[in-house]
Amino acid sequence: MKLVTYNIQYGIGLDGQYDVGRIADAVRGADVIALQEVTRNNPRNGGRDMVAEIGEALPDYFAVYGSNFEANIGSHIDNGRAVTKTFQLGNMVLSKTPIHLSRNLLLPRSRSFEMMNFQRGALEALIETPLGFIRFYSIHLDHRSPVERTSQIQFLRQRMLNYALEGGALSGVAEIGLPELPHPEAFVGMGDFNMLAGSPEYVELAGRPDHEFGMPLTADFAVDAAVRLNVTGDDLVSWVDPKQPTNPDRHKRIDYIFTSASLARSLQRLWVDRQAVGSDHLPIWVELG
Repeated sequence: MKLVTYNIQYGIGLDGQYDVGRIADAVRGADVIALQEVTRNNPRNGGRDMVAEIGEALPDYFAVYGSNFEANIGSHIDNGRAVTKTFQLGNMVLSKTPIHLSRNLLLPRSRSFEMMNFQRGALEALIETPLGFIRFYSIHLDHRSPVERTSQIQFLRQRMLNYALEGGALSGVAEIGLPELPHPEAFVGMGDFNMLAGSPEYVELAGRPDHEFGMPLTADFAVDAAVRLNVTGDDLVSWVDPKQPTNPDRHKRIDYIFTSASLARSLQRLWVDRQAVGSDHLPIWVELG
């Protein structure tokens, strides 16, 4: 089973051009796809409906979209009918098999001054896979503040670890004659975390290595797939500064794939697609088996 995560930056690549087709080509073939910075009516990309365009480009995938906010951008009356037009920004999950249940988790945030801050989210999708039912999260954390990222990770970690207790998006559906969905322990959280490996917010999610025994594998922390698979260095660069694309000092690893401890033994391979140019980020792939 192959998974991929890709922050698609509103569809705008390193060349400054909008092209959903090359984004679709970069993720095509994965069993589950997590996308971030998917927008509708965004002034920065000409107001494109990226949800519809991605669906057209990948017609053989089931999909869910979670907008983290809606801001009025030209709603009007047309021949006596109210036409709502809002700027939306959020995450998508696409799957080769049906998505049984989803919900959009809105992450903690604080009001900002001088630098734009907006509501962040993690889109959760329950999917049946060859490894059983797994919860997948397409995640996009704050880009300005490690303190805010820490609070977002604390909130998200509780949702990931307490899914069976909380019941996810829906439970007790026997009341309306529907079969109860499973509440699996297994999860994969992937996306743009805007953090550096080893930072305090990273440790909050994945733990800290022991001086003798390395990274512990415990049920209360997520597993960094790259660490588990011993992928290091430049092979993990996932963001390129579009203003300085040739400056190696402006290349960073800020996108990750984490799994539950229960899936750690299933991790086979992780790699970054260094050829993709559809965004300022690069797609990260992982294979489980």
